[in-house]
Amino acid sequence: MPSPSFPGTRAEARARLRDFLPAAGRYAARRNHVAADHENVSRLSPALRTRLLLEAEAVAAVLGEFAFGTVGKFVQELVWRTYWKGWLELRPGAWRDCVRQVRHLRAHAPAAVLRRAEEVAAGRSGVAVMDGFARELAETGYLHNHARLWWAAFWIHTERLPWALGADFFFRHLLDADPASNTLSWRWVAGLQTRGKAYLVRRSNVEKYLAPERLAPAGLDALDDDRALAAEIADTADLTPQPLPELPAAPDHLPARWGLWLHPDDLAPEVGGLAARRPVAVAAITSRPVYARLGLSSARQAYLARALADGVDRAAAHFGCPGACADAATTAAGVAAWARAERLAAVVAHAPFVGPVGDALPGVRAALAEAGVALVLLRRPWDARLFPCARRGYFDFWARAQRWLKEGRGEPELPLFPDRG
Repeated sequence: MPSPSFPGTRAEARARLRDFLPAAGRYAARRNHVAADHENVSRLSPALRTRLLLEAEAVAAVLGEFAFGTVGKFVQELVWRTYWKGWLELRPGAWRDCVRQVRHLRAHAPAAVLRRAEEVAAGRSGVAVMDGFARELAETGYLHNHARLWWAAFWIHTERLPWALGADFFFRHLLDADPASNTLSWRWVAGLQTRGKAYLVRRSNVEKYLAPERLAPAGLDALDDDRALAAEIADTADLTPQPLPELPAAPDHLPARWGLWLHPDDLAPEVGGLAARRPVAVAAITSRPVYARLGLSSARQAYLARALADGVDRAAAHFGCPGACADAATTAAGVAAWARAERLAAVVAHAPFVGPVGDALPGVRAALAEAGVALVLLRRPWDARLFPCARRGYFDFWARAQRWLKEGRGEPELPLFPDRG
């Protein structure tokens, strides 16, 4: 199968968006069709996940070329990402439950279940179409969203395997693996996110939307529509809403020596409230032990390394200060060591989201406090405006977001294509 390319730098992401714009008007009609080269979708998701490109920039770019009604579906899919993020920020128990389940299952699930999970993930289920998707994910780090839904439904409702292990498989391999989108989409397919409404893979749907050359008859009878029955799954997550901390878009007062910490949740520091500020140093921290604990694939680690290096290089050039990518035993140890070496009085960062970087935040805060260094967290206006709207279902959220965008308040903090005037 062809190996799709994905932008791993901000320059590449901007170029990919520019190239995709002429097709944005056709997105609604073609987006569900799973083609071999994924020509029907933008393939911007890894760049959006790491915020090499901001959601607000992508929305402003398409609305600058088309009427809202023409590209509303593409905008809606971009806003879905923000909805999932906001929903998980308000209910972090869903992420913690998934992590807890994965650990428990690896240690205590019956051997037969773990063996079958390994076979299906390796593309040895016996259903050729689904096995092709499993191999595609492992080889390319990507699956079309429709294929993700089919495969997740196959894993949960056909194979009757634990949903959390499937979510973990995706998280380890997807280049665009987002804790919110991945965890909550798997919960939705399982029938947990919207109680009583599980997503089922049906043969008729696969045959309608999958490119003919990718259809393989072996095992397709396992997907016959009349065989689709939802598994009954208990929800063990604590979904009690948590308050969303109020954070500024830009720091009010900073000491003379402050540094900028970059992480994979936001790699566009030169866009927004920090653009005119001047840190004395910029750094990103990687951790091979943490990557190993998470089980991240080599392709995913390589993508993260490239994106982080690009973020540091751009930030160092923009702010006119030294930049470094360092590896450490933990994120907290790495950030604290860098802060001490640079004699910083404060470290500034866009607040990490719920997920692995967010999980590291208490340790980072404690290590910096021990070193006598303040931690200042920021939140982008896009997130500050939309996250609180994720208290209910998506369609209520979309109605609010749509009004905001149509009023022109969704413009990015800087124009994406300044050369266009």
